[in-house]
Amino acid sequence: MALAAFAPAKVNLFLHVGPPGPDGYHPLCSLMAFADIGDVVSAHRAEALELRVGGPFGAGLGQGDNLVMRAAQALIAHARRPLAPVGLTLDKQLPVASGLGGGSSDAGATLRLLRQVFELPFDDGALQAIAAGLGADGAACLWGRPTLAEGRGEQLSPPPGFAAIDAVLVNAGRPVSTAEVYRRFDERAAFGDTHLPAMPETFEGAVELAAWLGGQRNDLQAAALAVEPAVGAVLQTLEDEPETLLARVSGSGGTCFALCASDIEAQSLAERLEAMAPDWWVRRCRLGGPWPDPA
Repeated sequence: MALAAFAPAKVNLFLHVGPPGPDGYHPLCSLMAFADIGDVVSAHRAEALELRVGGPFGAGLGQGDNLVMRAAQALIAHARRPLAPVGLTLDKQLPVASGLGGGSSDAGATLRLLRQVFELPFDDGALQAIAAGLGADGAACLWGRPTLAEGRGEQLSPPPGFAAIDAVLVNAGRPVSTAEVYRRFDERAAFGDTHLPAMPETFEGAVELAAWLGGQRNDLQAAALAVEPAVGAVLQTLEDEPETLLARVSGSGGTCFALCASDIEAQSLAERLEAMAPDWWVRRCRLGGPWPDPA
C-alpha cells in the first residue's frame, strides 16, 4: 500500500456572509478556487489507525482533533463493517489557521484516499455528505475544483467557466482564529447579502475575472484585519504592487492572495515579496482545479 492524495489550498475569491440564524450559523455565498500547491495525505500499512504529521507546518499537529483523523473515523463508521488498520501520513505544507481551508482539504483528501484504499462502494454523494459533516468547507474541499458554495457551505453549484489563474499567496506567519474573526464580525454587524450575484457564464481571462471580483467582497476581511494587523500589512503591500490585478484576504484571514495577468507577473511579484519580507510565506501558484494526486 503506497497511495497518496493531494489536498490543495482553498481560496475564497469572494465571500459574502449573512447574519447568524437561530442556530448560530452564518449563511454564506462564496466562489472558491483551489491552488496547485497544498498538503499531501498518504496511506501506509499499520497495526492500528494512526496519523503521522510532517512537513514545514507539521509541528504541534498530532492525532488529537486533527481533521484527517476525524475524516478517517467518520468514513470507517459509515462503512459499518470491519476495515483493515491503516496508517496515514500528513505532509503539512500549508500554514495552519491561514484561511486556506487546509484542514478541510486534508479531510477531503483523506476521504478520497481511503475510499480507494478500501475499495468502498460509496458514491460521490455519500462521500460528500460525510465531508459536509466535518465543517463548513468540507463539501467544497472534498473535490478541490472551483465551486459556488451557499447555505452553510454545503450547497454547491458549478461556477462560471474560467481558465486557471496565476496568483500569489502570502501569509505573514500569524495564525488567525476563525472563531475570533466571527466574534468581531458579529460585533460589527456588517452582514452582507448572500444571494448569488449576477455573473457571466464564462470569464475570458484573469483581467475580466479580477474586474468582476472587484465588485464583490470578503465580508470577513475587516474583522480579520482587526484580529491580526499583520494581515493588513500583507494586503496593503499586495495592493501597492504593479502586478496585482486584485488583492484580497482569503476566508477568515491569515493569508492574502493577489491575482496576476500571467505567470511572468506572478513570478516577478513573488520574487520581489520574498526579497522584501523574507519572514513571510510567499507562494506563486495557479488557481483552478481539480489538480492531480501525486503519482
